[in-house]
Amino acid sequence: MLRAACVAVLLLATPARAELDAVATTEQAAEMLEQAAFALLEAEGARDRVEALTQTVRAYEEGLLALREGMRQAALREQTILAVFEAERDRLARLLGVLQSIEGAPAPLLLLHPEGPLGTARSGMILSDVTPAVAAEARALRGQLQELADIRALQTDALDRLSLALDRVQAARTQLSQAIADRRMLPENFVRDETAMLELLESVDSLDGLAAVLSQDTPATSFDLPDFAAARGSLSMPVLGTALRRFGEADAAGVTRPGLVHATRPRALVTAPWAASVRYAGPLLDYGNVIILEPEADYLLVLAGLGSLYVTPGTIVASGEALGLMPGDLETDSEELIVATTQGGGAGLTETLYIEMREGGVPVDPAAWFTAPGRD
Repeated sequence: MLRAACVAVLLLATPARAELDAVATTEQAAEMLEQAAFALLEAEGARDRVEALTQTVRAYEEGLLALREGMRQAALREQTILAVFEAERDRLARLLGVLQSIEGAPAPLLLLHPEGPLGTARSGMILSDVTPAVAAEARALRGQLQELADIRALQTDALDRLSLALDRVQAARTQLSQAIADRRMLPENFVRDETAMLELLESVDSLDGLAAVLSQDTPATSFDLPDFAAARGSLSMPVLGTALRRFGEADAAGVTRPGLVHATRPRALVTAPWAASVRYAGPLLDYGNVIILEPEADYLLVLAGLGSLYVTPGTIVASGEALGLMPGDLETDSEELIVATTQGGGAGLTETLYIEMREGGVPVDPAAWFTAPGRD
């Protein structure tokens, strides 16, 4: 009993590092979202509006990711405090009773004892030992109650920021889609023959089959692109999220794939990790929308599972250029996020992007090419 009480006192008295982390993370997220808001305003007059809006959408997504992490930390800290309060309910009630008794009793009566001077001396010694401990617990309790109030104020403010940021990122995505639709298309000779593409799709029965055919089919037009082989280990992931399965790792059904499965949020922006020509862009069987990029001869980067597409076969994309959006409905209502955030950093990652790298027609582990392909 005494040990449990000591542990509870330590939990109450220890500085709340988690709460401090939550505040710092949330403040950083607020700054990121504010910068994204300015970028959205500046994108209206940008010379390359598509590029400006692409950067703005990604800035919003990164800011929202940081904001959700701050809210998750705050929610977990709140649960810890409430769990301590619940576990120590009776002891805290007695502590409050003692504090109220000491506060309510006249000072002279505290010094009197029925057994006379000796009893008074003994009770005085006990009181002198107990009072500092009681006072320390009272200060710790007061501090925890204030921290709880601060956390709830932080959550309220973060929810307001989240709601506004979700509206703005959706507006930025809409503007990006429109800007890409309005952009002048490349000359016709840059685009693969549609009839040939339809015939190609009818001849394959899997994503692997399509990639294999494209590996053997050298396009008529060659492009002068940066050296891709030298970029190994330095590419940014095409979408924000977290890796679910690595190269060759089996899923729950025991199925293995020669690529990464990356979990993302609905409507997340997908960008090109490297300058490349678009060998294929469109639906394929049950893979959703698929984009196959050729950053260099003998290399293909396959991205499967997209919703909206911003590119067409035959076009050239720059590193960081928008390729499309993940499928799914709009973001979860902000009021539900406080509950969802306590489930961990992967809550809300309901869509998956499949990433496969082929070298010389053979699948290779994409993890060797990206800077952060592991689980977050």
